[in-house]
Amino acid sequence: MMLIEETAPAAEALPVAALRAHLRLAQGFEGPDDAAETAALAGFLRAAIATIEGRTGKVLLKRRFRMQLDDWRDRLGQSLPLAPVHSVERIEIDDGDGTLTMLPPEGWRLVPDGQRPAILPTGVVLPSIPRRGSVTVTFLAGFGDTWAEVPADLAQAVILLAARYYDDRSQDGLRHALPFGVSALIERWRAVRTLAGRGNREWR
Repeated sequence: MMLIEETAPAAEALPVAALRAHLRLAQGFEGPDDAAETAALAGFLRAAIATIEGRTGKVLLKRRFRMQLDDWRDRLGQSLPLAPVHSVERIEIDDGDGTLTMLPPEGWRLVPDGQRPAILPTGVVLPSIPRRGSVTVTFLAGFGDTWAEVPADLAQAVILLAARYYDDRSQDGLRHALPFGVSALIERWRAVRTLAGRGNREWR
């Protein structure tokens, strides 16, 4: 599987003001130093968001992803690796010679499960993939477009982790350790990462 993030969180959606307040940094000074500090805080927030998303499989701010597979893991249904999924924009099959065929929307449906969203066939099975071909699924995932739509515990985990990155910015090695408080906040969001391989059929 290859998963590509096609769009990044919008800069205006990042909770820079909340992080600045948590760190008790001065604000309101319009100048090069303030702009540089804002950019640095945004960078710490992006790093923290990436870490939290990687640990939970949950996308905090809505954006577009593209998943490419050599074949379905199960033609009875294909799980998506991230949640929550708002919509599947398109599913394309490459025959291996560069010819793309878009699957008609009436041939499949999205089950937007909070833990393991999946694409199910409206018929018996999903269409077969040519031997040298592949299938690409383009989808939108995330809790929302604004930080206010992110669940409170995940939002707080990001702020705490970004603050840790800020405090330890001269010690890159410490970034690999997740503080206990952050781990506790995200624990209920952790899910078994699976792409629903054969023999694991639990769709409804």
